[in-house]
Amino acid sequence: MTTTARAWCRVDLAGGTLDIWPLGLFHPGARTVNVAIDLAATVRLSRSGGGYAVKQGSSVVRASSVEELSSHPEGALVGVVAGAFGLPPVEVELASDSPRGGGLGGSSALAVALIAAAEEEMDLPRTEPHQKVRLARDLEARLMSLPTGIQDHYPALLGGALEIRQEPGGERVRRLDVDLERLGDSLVVVYSGASHFSAGNNWQVVRRRLDGEAEVTELFRGIADSAAELVPALESGDLPRAGKLMSREWSFRRRLAEGISTPLLESLIERALALGAWGGKACGAGGGGCLAFLCPPERKSGIAQGLEELRGQVLPARPTGEPLSIGRA
Repeated sequence: MTTTARAWCRVDLAGGTLDIWPLGLFHPGARTVNVAIDLAATVRLSRSGGGYAVKQGSSVVRASSVEELSSHPEGALVGVVAGAFGLPPVEVELASDSPRGGGLGGSSALAVALIAAAEEEMDLPRTEPHQKVRLARDLEARLMSLPTGIQDHYPALLGGALEIRQEPGGERVRRLDVDLERLGDSLVVVYSGASHFSAGNNWQVVRRRLDGEAEVTELFRGIADSAAELVPALESGDLPRAGKLMSREWSFRRRLAEGISTPLLESLIERALALGAWGGKACGAGGGGCLAFLCPPERKSGIAQGLEELRGQVLPARPTGEPLSIGRA
């Protein structure tokens, strides 16, 4: 029997990094706004006759124990989840439609899919989304020895456009009333061709905010305000304003730390705006990865062509309202 779990990648529209505890609490009303996209992160898990095996693309990692698996960079995520659940020897196949280091939350989507698959394999009661999210966050933090956030995990589990608010006592998640089909007609997602390491970029920013640096504090205030204004724009269907708010959010984010903005990212943004995009920003922590733009539907193909002329890879990504799926066969 094979357990298959499928979760979703996401595009963060505004308010990223504020999902890393305790940053959001420093800015009352802070929220992260994102949307699940139909680029899947898929886990296939089955019992093994002997030892652990992790397959991803052409890579295969084999180990005789969870500890050995956890020490291997390509097997560590499966190793920490297997250790948390006491999984016996298993064979795990991982697949992601997101480019590696794309800033679309692909690794976190794999983490929650692994947790769901482990619960199913061990015949455990299915936990609530917030429980899976917090477990995935903590296991990722243990894996990287860096603080991690929660915004990637909720769209992976729930689908749809989400508002994730940071409140004392825990986050509050609300599904936004957004026409996902119409949003998809205006959404362009492009991979810059350069991978990034989000946890490293985020740590620079977290440390500076914890130190109370005035400039970073003011920039986060601008990010939080942009995200707050984005919610009514999306729910009212005012996509031109939503695009402008994404650009405004980026104008603050790009100044948080050196390396978040790069000449490559800025050239792609400039090209999209010159071709008629309403606005856009880099996804995730920047420094590479993907960018997302909102544009008039009739200009979408021209913008995509222009970005590809700069060697960007336009991804076939559209919003999805489907939640994580799991099954055994």
